[in-house]
Amino acid sequence: MTERSLSALLLAGLLVLGADASAGDMTPDADGFTRPLELLRFNPQLNQREFERATLVALVNNDPWEGWNRRVYHFNQRFDEWVYLPAVDVYRTVTPRFVRSGVSHFFANLGEIPSLANHLLQLQGHDALHTTARLLFNTVLGVGGLWDPASRMGLPRRSEDFGQTLGYWGVEEGPYMVLPLLGPSNLRDTGGLAFDFAIGAALDPAAEAGATQQATPYYGVMALDRRYINPFRYGELNSPFEYEKVRYVYTEARRLQIAE
Repeated sequence: MTERSLSALLLAGLLVLGADASAGDMTPDADGFTRPLELLRFNPQLNQREFERATLVALVNNDPWEGWNRRVYHFNQRFDEWVYLPAVDVYRTVTPRFVRSGVSHFFANLGEIPSLANHLLQLQGHDALHTTARLLFNTVLGVGGLWDPASRMGLPRRSEDFGQTLGYWGVEEGPYMVLPLLGPSNLRDTGGLAFDFAIGAALDPAAEAGATQQATPYYGVMALDRRYINPFRYGELNSPFEYEKVRYVYTEARRLQIAE
């Protein structure tokens, strides 16, 4: 017997032993995941037409201004690449972590004001009390909102905006929109942004303290912080259909937020 024949015989024996061992281990577990195809059952009530209908429903979008929206999306991507992210990198480099954290907590605490208003408008009494407690604890114990002791006390943030309030009361979302610098939105949520900004500006305690007298630095730091805490990066989806994916995720996420 040649060396090649002996090797082939040994290999065949190992394959047979492996097959016998694996056959002994192929008993389906309690969840049926060892041999899932043996437990697979098809619903005879569903046909190809139903599958196609469900697929098409998932792809439906209300984007009549898609051409313009894509141009704004491209502008936002270039601005992010050339201006926003370099500024964030400089901010991260020259500012200590505890300062960046304090700035983020400060502006997040200001965001509790429109959240509280929207809880009340949605008749969410418990959430309104929850947000009021957060606002008081973080403003007093957190030294104007520079820290977030409320979260450590078991009071996590429950953000609401006027777009959600409008959706709660049955206002349709309207056409999809991409806003310059602000990103994905829709007609309803764009109006909500204006309301939330007006409420926040009117009741901003920083304005009473004179912090907003230099509006450009104040709102510049606010915009920088918002980009700093936002993990989204253009191109990370590694897909030629990034615009469509962002549109789908934003639309579905907003519907879930309103439904909860």
